[in-house]
Amino acid sequence: MLEARAVTVRERLEAVDAVLRPGEVVAICGPNGAGKSTLLSCLAGLLAPDAGEVLLGGTSLSALRAYERAQAIGYLPQSPEVAWDVSVETLVSLGRIPWRGVPRAEAQGAIENAIAAMELHELRHRPVSRLSGGEKARALMARVLATRPRWLLADEPLANLDLAHAATLVAMLRRQAGEGRGVVLVLHDLAAAMNHADRVIVLDRGRLAADGTPAQALAEPVIERVWHAKARWLGEPGQQALSLPG
Repeated sequence: MLEARAVTVRERLEAVDAVLRPGEVVAICGPNGAGKSTLLSCLAGLLAPDAGEVLLGGTSLSALRAYERAQAIGYLPQSPEVAWDVSVETLVSLGRIPWRGVPRAEAQGAIENAIAAMELHELRHRPVSRLSGGEKARALMARVLATRPRWLLADEPLANLDLAHAATLVAMLRRQAGEGRGVVLVLHDLAAAMNHADRVIVLDRGRLAADGTPAQALAEPVIERVWHAKARWLGEPGQQALSLPG
């Protein structure tokens, strides 16, 4: 279990509580500046809150060594940087750094599975500098998968993907949850959250505004209160679209 207890970051988050469980896909939604990325960074152990704490399996993240956090929690930031112009395969292999000392065959198997999951076989020897934005996003997600973490945290992972690869990524994340991993995503796309998440956390100006099933947390009155927009959900569950007035 990954748990935020009264997590507070000055001027960004105020006493946010959240209990995240393995096996579910959780979407964190909210308007710009609501604190979504800040909360995700706290959950990943990359940002220490000014007050409150984040617990992993009942242990404070601050009490874990860096490699222990990295083994357990895979994190994909919204605008990741690649410092060296390495090949896709080399970039993906960096996900194994927290597991130094494991058998080579095990490490290579994790790398190959990650490359396959993100459909990168044809790109594995291409330098990162020659990738499109969507291809780079897939390679960076593969690096996270190669770690084989118990938790997958991603900030806007669908933003640079075309429709087909976005669908592939969503299906892969659902499989990861089905295998018992926790998946936590920051999403601006409310339809994606409604159709693909098991649970949605809504933040508004650093405060917890809603937490429940997608139908509960993204109900039309919540959208009007938080996003200040009148909207209607159209379609059947799992295939819903958000209609805004013209």
